[in-house]
Formats: sequence, C-alpha cells, structure tokens
Amino acid sequence: MSRRIGIYPGTFDPITNGHTDIIRRALHVVDRLVIGVARNDGKGPLFSTDERVDIVRDEIAHLGEPNAVERVEVRPFSSLLMSFAEESGASVIVRGLRAVSDFEYEFQMAGMNARLNPRIETVFLMASDRFQFISSRFVKEIGALGGDVSHFVSPRVTARLLDRFNGGQPERRRRR
Repeated sequence: MSRRIGIYPGTFDPITNGHTDIIRRALHVVDRLVIGVARNDGKGPLFSTDERVDIVRDEIAHLGEPNAVERVEVRPFSSLLMSFAEESGASVIVRGLRAVSDFEYEFQMAGMNARLNPRIETVFLMASDRFQFISSRFVKEIGALGGDVSHFVSPRVTARLLDRFNGGQPERRRRR
C-alpha cells in the first residue's frame, strides 16, 4: 500500500495560525506531509532559513494532532518546487487559499507545475474563516510597530517576534 506524501511549501516568515490550520487539515488528506521552508533571501526574511525551520518544527511539536511529529517532516529547499516535490516522493502539493487574489496566483502556479510534472496534483485548502485575513507580512508589520500579534501566531512565535523586534532586550512593547 503506497502512502500519499504531500508538500506544503512556503517561506513561513513567520508561521502563523493560518499556516498551522492548513497543516492540521492537510494531515487529513495525506499520510505524510513535508513542509518545505523556502530559502528566499530575495524576500528579505525576518528570520533566517534555519530559524524558520526550527520555528516550524517547534510549532509541529505543539500542534496537538495525533502522530503529527511522526507524520510531518520540515525541510528547507531552494530548488524549483516541482524538483523538491519529486525528490520528496510527493504526489500532492498543498496550498492554502485566503481570498480570490490568492486564487489567481495559485491557479497560474498550479498550471505551470502541472506542465512540469502532471503526476503531481495541487490541492487547495480554503483558509478557515478565522484565519482568512492573516498573512506573515501583516504579522511582521504589526509586530515591528509594537502591535499585539498574539491573535495571529502562537505564543512561541509571539515570543520569537518580540525578541527579534526588541533586539534581544526585555519586552518593550508599545500598546495600540
């Protein structure tokens, strides 16, 4: 019996509650999930690739899903997504959709990926209504300006963001 392996790619800078919601739900679709943390220095990430991999692994350990740690692997990648998927033995790419604007981009990407390897399907999971508005970019902007990001990321990620924005100093968060 073959196991269905899925890839959930992203920069995860940082991983949000929306990302973890998609991960939980993807575990109902695939037997094994590889979370591909993209090395995308061109985006000017707040956290290094190694830090993002560590943060995502920490979130998986606290996911609260049965056997999540055994069923999820977190790996960095810098290659073409389809090459990474092939190398991982994946038959499914998991993508989360928040809005129509996400769909247009993802639809084009899925079409290109299907041309590169038609044996690998793209599966879209709609963001839960509680998380449709969350993006890593907004979380970083709010955090950088001293806003409260605790509604959008886990307490562990909140602590890492505060540490990064405060330069390792004790918390100096402004209230908004």
